[in-house]
Amino acid sequence: MATWRRDGRLTGGQRLLCAGLAGALSLSLTAPLELATVLAQVGVVRGLGRGPWATGHRVWRAEGPRALWKGNAVACLRTSTCSAIQKFVVLFTDDLGHISQWSSIMAGSLAGMVSTVVTYPTDLIKTRLIVQNMLEPSYRGLLHAFSTIYQQEGFLALYRGVSLTVVGALPFSAGSLLVYMNLEKIWNGPRDQFSLPQNFANVCLAAAVTQTLSFPFDTVKRKMQAQSPYLPHSGGVDVHFSGAVDCFRQIVKAQGVLGLWNGLTANLLKIVPYFGIMFSTFEFCKRICLYQNGYILSPLSYKLTPGVDQSLQPQELRELKKFFKMRKLKSKKPTL
Repeated sequence: MATWRRDGRLTGGQRLLCAGLAGALSLSLTAPLELATVLAQVGVVRGLGRGPWATGHRVWRAEGPRALWKGNAVACLRTSTCSAIQKFVVLFTDDLGHISQWSSIMAGSLAGMVSTVVTYPTDLIKTRLIVQNMLEPSYRGLLHAFSTIYQQEGFLALYRGVSLTVVGALPFSAGSLLVYMNLEKIWNGPRDQFSLPQNFANVCLAAAVTQTLSFPFDTVKRKMQAQSPYLPHSGGVDVHFSGAVDCFRQIVKAQGVLGLWNGLTANLLKIVPYFGIMFSTFEFCKRICLYQNGYILSPLSYKLTPGVDQSLQPQELRELKKFFKMRKLKSKKPTL
């Protein structure tokens, strides 16, 4: 029945804050690898050095160390927005915070579609900011990029390549299902007895499989996002194409089938640190919130506060504390 359960000891705002901080920090610390991935996919670094280290070194020398974090602020904003939209899941939970497997699929699909439509322009702008030269920028930031693209290329240009995101979700889902169905065989044990390291390994394995399968669609999407007649060298894209299908064809014709996986190495290298930072940051933020709410004695440990019912909601616990405080004050009043 319950495939996912939210911690009722946190408020909705606290869960959103923890997820936003975890996503922003993990993105920021792995941003150079994301930059190397996007540049390799678009084709900007082709012929100028192979591998994420060579790409990062070239960008550092050409544009300065800050260039390794091009587009990261937009990516963090997009992640925070997606985290807020993911609260659609709560609409499908029961009073105990449980959610069935079918409802989980429905909620995840709904949240994914809505977040894609709402935040896709920021993903396109992030790609444009990454491929541009910081010393001679075409866009000065998110708002300037949005208005410039809208005025020069039209509103639909902000959604160029969005169909690849939808189509790429099919191999992504297939990869997730493939990993999920074989977890018990991989670990030779029941799924409900997995330890924290095993669950972390499962997430990293699923991410590696799904991203590898859907990577060609992501590569074509990045080229479509970056291509623009208003940018120097058409955005640095290494092939000329007229649409998504033609882009696939031109990549295979010019670089071979493996050209669809350019940048995969850098993308896979960031999986473990990305999820490691995300989980550890979320866990630490969660402990701080639980400490503030009165459920644990210290944010440095999970030692529960004696006498506190952990099944109470934060509002219920606050009201209960207020009641006992008022009762204690009344008992201390002098009587005639």
